Formats: sequence, structure tokens, C-alpha cells
Amino acid sequence: MDARSGDRSESQTAPANEIGTFDIRHLSAEQLAGLGVSHIAYVKPIVVNGQQGFAIHAADGTPMAVAGDRDVAVAAILQHEMQPLSVH
Repeated sequence: MDARSGDRSESQTAPANEIGTFDIRHLSAEQLAGLGVSHIAYVKPIVVNGQQGFAIHAADGTPMAVAGDRDVAVAAILQHEMQPLSVH
């Protein structure tokens, strides 16, 4: 068989990094809560001891850190190879 023929045997599978499709309407509450946990972090303005700050939370709401400045919070998220999002 010619490797350039495009034929794939049944034993071959798609690469592990291919993104499949799924219907989010059929996710459980646990699956929905886990979406993006290791890839997304939220920045939320807060007040701590009378001082303005910015809380950093994982996608599931787990508190991760507090920064005194929004830019510092975003930089910390990016440094950990995550995507920052704002919560209003």
C-alpha cells in the first residue's frame, strides 16, 4: 500500500490533540464546572481590609490569589499560561 494513498487502517486513530465536538446541553453539573479549570482564570475587583484589590479565581470559582493591581493579576495569570477573563 502506498503511504500517500490516504487509506487509513481501522487500527489507526486520530491524534490525541484533535478537538472533538460535543453538545454542552448534555454535560453534568460537575463536567460544566470543570470546563476550563486549568486554562481560564477570572479577575474580580474586591475590597480587602478597606483596600481595593483584584481576586484571581479558577474557572470553577476556586480562589487562587489576590493582587493589588489589575495589571499584576493579569500578568500572573498569563505567566501561568492561562487565559484571563474579567468578572463584573
